[in-house]
Amino acid sequence: MNRKISACLLSALLLSADAFPLGYLYAGGDFVEQTTVMESQWKGKRVAFLGDSITDKKRIGTTKCYWEYLAEMLGLQPFVYAINGNRMDGILRQANRLLEERGDSIDAIIIFAGTNDYNAGIPVGEWYKEGEKEAQVAGPSMELRKHREPVMSDSTFKGRINLVMDFLKTNYPDKQVIMLTPLHRGKARFSDRNVQPEEAFPNKNGVYVDTYVQAVKEAANIWAVPVIDLNGISGLYPLNDSHTRYFHDGETDRLHPNAEGHYRMAKALMYQLLAYPASFD
Repeated sequence: MNRKISACLLSALLLSADAFPLGYLYAGGDFVEQTTVMESQWKGKRVAFLGDSITDKKRIGTTKCYWEYLAEMLGLQPFVYAINGNRMDGILRQANRLLEERGDSIDAIIIFAGTNDYNAGIPVGEWYKEGEKEAQVAGPSMELRKHREPVMSDSTFKGRINLVMDFLKTNYPDKQVIMLTPLHRGKARFSDRNVQPEEAFPNKNGVYVDTYVQAVKEAANIWAVPVIDLNGISGLYPLNDSHTRYFHDGETDRLHPNAEGHYRMAKALMYQLLAYPASFD
């Protein structure tokens, strides 16, 4: 009975969320300012954002980032450590900086990365290495069994995720940690020396971006962290010309969302975040 009541309350919150003012509303080709923040578990929470150019405070290709819209929609306090061009190994450096600067005075950590690992051709790798080890069993006695350990390596994508998650689980055991899957990728040409093909092409190792997206999804069960599939729920699809309205430049940069794209990302994330605890106090 209690489960039914909880489900009904959550459904009511989600269905009625549009009735709450959401900071800034994108309508009619412009943003209309609103003043009231949604009352939710995220209001006032301190949230660290780790990531790459799409999260960077320098606002690559946009005048406003998704975490700024989330701050207005949900009232959270963003602390942004993302750096343009960073891959998953850079996320570990950002996490170390977070710990040095803020200690554990944070409520939640959101990680949005992986697209640069794909573009650079970082091998996907494996989650575990397997061997044999003695295990204590009934009796008590010792029995030789197969045994696996996480691959802790900065040379593979999954190994890098393992390093990041091990660091966060060790240093932030009581904090909410959420991962986001990479967005779909359109073509980008930043210079003659930096041309990035659309996701219809695999990287230099012959691996499509889907494999990296799937690895981030798998991290949910490997490390017991929520993963929000922004690749799917954002609705952003730069391979279709009609979606250039959401990206920096239809000719030269279908990789970085513009302000309208970031708003759409934030709106999608808002509904997902409402389903998760912002802290475990």
